Amino acid sequence: MKIALDPTPFHHSHSLLEFPRVVAELGYEWLQLTPHRDFIPFFNHPRADDALVAAFRKACVEAGVGIASVLPVLRWSSPDPDAREAAVRYWKRVIEITVDLGVNVINTEFSGRPEQAEESERAFFRSMEELLPIFEREGIDVRIDPHPDDFVEDGVEAVRIIRGLNSPNVGFVFVACHAFHMGANMAEIMAAAGERLRLVHVADTMDHRASHGLRYITNPPGNPVRVHQHLKIGDGDIDWDEFFAGLAGLGFYDRDDTVMVSSVFAENENAAEVSRYQLATMTDYVTKYR
Repeated sequence: MKIALDPTPFHHSHSLLEFPRVVAELGYEWLQLTPHRDFIPFFNHPRADDALVAAFRKACVEAGVGIASVLPVLRWSSPDPDAREAAVRYWKRVIEITVDLGVNVINTEFSGRPEQAEESERAFFRSMEELLPIFEREGIDVRIDPHPDDFVEDGVEAVRIIRGLNSPNVGFVFVACHAFHMGANMAEIMAAAGERLRLVHVADTMDHRASHGLRYITNPPGNPVRVHQHLKIGDGDIDWDEFFAGLAGLGFYDRDDTVMVSSVFAENENAAEVSRYQLATMTDYVTKYR
């Protein structure tokens, strides 16, 4: 298993090519390359040319840091045909970049719409008809997160959709701080995913369903919002013993294809301290349950 840092909290304070050095200074050996305006932005065509890709790879080598995964977020499940077709074109460039970086793992989201779930699912499978052969040809392992406000949010149902692709090159992402939107049945989701569970994001969150649904109040009542946080371990309601024990039961810690990512976004004011805390705490839990 690789333990990686998502450098998103440092986007405001450091340039893209500084990320590998920052990650190394915080004690991590791996980073997750998430959307960045100079490289692969949210929803739009990648901004990186071959020279920048090579420069980023060189910066990683010089810092002694590996790239555990590349995380694009593109509208490949959009019910809008133009948006979906554009996303497929963008995906092809993302695949080229990933291969040139020497990385074989991409994690992403379904990126559809919950109010058009059936149409989004059709769009997702239509996109995969074109992209899956490329993923398989290039040896890319794609891992998908059922993100809050997506056409599939339930974790077990997401596993079913992934299984339906019938490809060993597609796996499941368990984002701990999305657990209360995924059905809040952590053990069941992990058991359903099995070896398809290859990447996890570690961040805490409050249970938005607590206090009979009144922990968070939005106006007007009934707004179709999805509330969650990306807090450091221990600041929310996630049962971390259940989480880390569940991964141990899958043999997650002893596989060479798995990735554990610290993805705390809510505490930029002390991001370095939190990143070190996350690494130490994740390591302690892994040691406890391994």
